[in-house]
Amino acid sequence: MGIFNNIFGDKSEKETKPEKKSFLNWIPLTTLEQLETIKKESETEAVLIFKHSTRCGISSMVIKQFEKLFSEEHENLKVYYLDLLNYRDVSDEVGYKFQVMHQSPQLIVVRNGVSVYDASHYEITQTDLSRFM
Repeated sequence: MGIFNNIFGDKSEKETKPEKKSFLNWIPLTTLEQLETIKKESETEAVLIFKHSTRCGISSMVIKQFEKLFSEEHENLKVYYLDLLNYRDVSDEVGYKFQVMHQSPQLIVVRNGVSVYDASHYEITQTDLSRFM
């Protein structure tokens, strides 16, 4: 049976891969009032807003790659997740309040109440998160 186990794998000795711990703690962005909270929080730390379209293939690929950017050193970054299709009014207000043209997907970094960085599409995956710590 050894040769068959080598070819097809021995189910009794199945390797279990440890689950990778995620260091990204999404905060759902669902109300206009939260934008004032973000402005206030940004007075003491950088706050990130990730605008995501659940119907866009590129957005789905980018969000997975974005999540992989996070390591233990980034676990304290505040990252708000905005489903722009379900919260269109919030998405519109983000653009207005932080003076950023709408893109999807989009990453916006807010410090002291203003946008200090924004990236869209695959540019998001090249973002050096450490510079916002």
